[in-house]
Amino acid sequence: MRRREVLFATGGAALASRTPLAAMQVGRPAPASSTRIRLGVVGGGFGSQFHFHEHPNCTVAAVTDLRADRRAKLQQVYRCDTAYDSLDQMLAKEKRLDAVAIFSGALDHVRHVEACMTRGLHVYCAVPTCQTLEEAARLKAIVEKTGLTYMLGETSFYRPGCILARHLNSTGALGEIFYSEINYYHDRGDLKELVENKNSRFYEPDGKKSWRWGLAPMHYPTHCTGFVVGVTNERIKSVSALGWGSKHPYLDNQYRNPYWNESALMETGEGHMVRCNIFWLVAEDGERANWYGANGTLYMANAGRHGDLQSARPGEAKPVKYPDYLLDPMIPASMRHASGHGGSHVFLSAEFINSLLERRRPFIDVYKALAMMAPGLVAHQSALKGGERMKVPSFDPA
Repeated sequence: MRRREVLFATGGAALASRTPLAAMQVGRPAPASSTRIRLGVVGGGFGSQFHFHEHPNCTVAAVTDLRADRRAKLQQVYRCDTAYDSLDQMLAKEKRLDAVAIFSGALDHVRHVEACMTRGLHVYCAVPTCQTLEEAARLKAIVEKTGLTYMLGETSFYRPGCILARHLNSTGALGEIFYSEINYYHDRGDLKELVENKNSRFYEPDGKKSWRWGLAPMHYPTHCTGFVVGVTNERIKSVSALGWGSKHPYLDNQYRNPYWNESALMETGEGHMVRCNIFWLVAEDGERANWYGANGTLYMANAGRHGDLQSARPGEAKPVKYPDYLLDPMIPASMRHASGHGGSHVFLSAEFINSLLERRRPFIDVYKALAMMAPGLVAHQSALKGGERMKVPSFDPA
């Protein structure tokens, strides 16, 4: 949690390095409560990497996955005796749940959210939020109709760089953030191996290609857009994007997606600029952002690497040392340890349970979730149209 990053500022660097954690609070404190949330977990791949059961007010009461090996993994991780063969079976038979955490395939997310909320259950859902604008409208309608809690598990929101950027923006230390660079690089690796390794996540156990095979980069945008929505709370109102592809079986897919990589120029509702890159074929890796303000600029590290850094104004770039965000009161003591995606998994797990205990909307609610997702869906359509600038619909409350 104490990676070194770089801040260019007229005064923000000093502020970031000396501000106590109490003044940089990450979230609302974990409430004192005797209530226990009974949670079901769906999906034993990525779903086995979270920490809901370590919250003193949560019990993982049931787990499910279509694969027996993944069901067993969920039972082991969450110390759960009750497992079901499918979500449908769990919803039909398990009557004591309060909420469900969904880690199923991306194409099933909205359908599974609806199935759970129809039965009166609150939902935590992994990214991506949805796959079409029609699904986005449907998800919004489901959440508003039921009045239940929906939280998107977007990891970028609780990466240390994003937490710090959120604080610097709220205090005005960077001045007006007029431009952001947001990147998500997830290289598909050896292209021959991609085709031949049927045991990879790009294939189902029966050898059929999984939902990940050929997914358009901009249909998985929230690891990037979370660095904008999650810092300034702005909405993207228009976008122009381009894509690049090559001849390979990966680009023969169910989505008719011709691109390995997509890059977009986005405009926020406040007239600010955002450059968003999502690349599947690239000699790079990681999720990161740079925020450029009128008074200062914050550069997130990427696995400890930086390119040449230069301030636009006279002065020295200051390395940033993070406060120990795990000491924040939103994190119960039992959950204060390292976790996945830059330490974000414990924050996400805690925030979902805390929001249910307090009967409030979580910080990454359905409106932020759709504000992060919709720009990517429109960006892919723009790329298919040669970069045509297109408007992004709003899914905020009327």
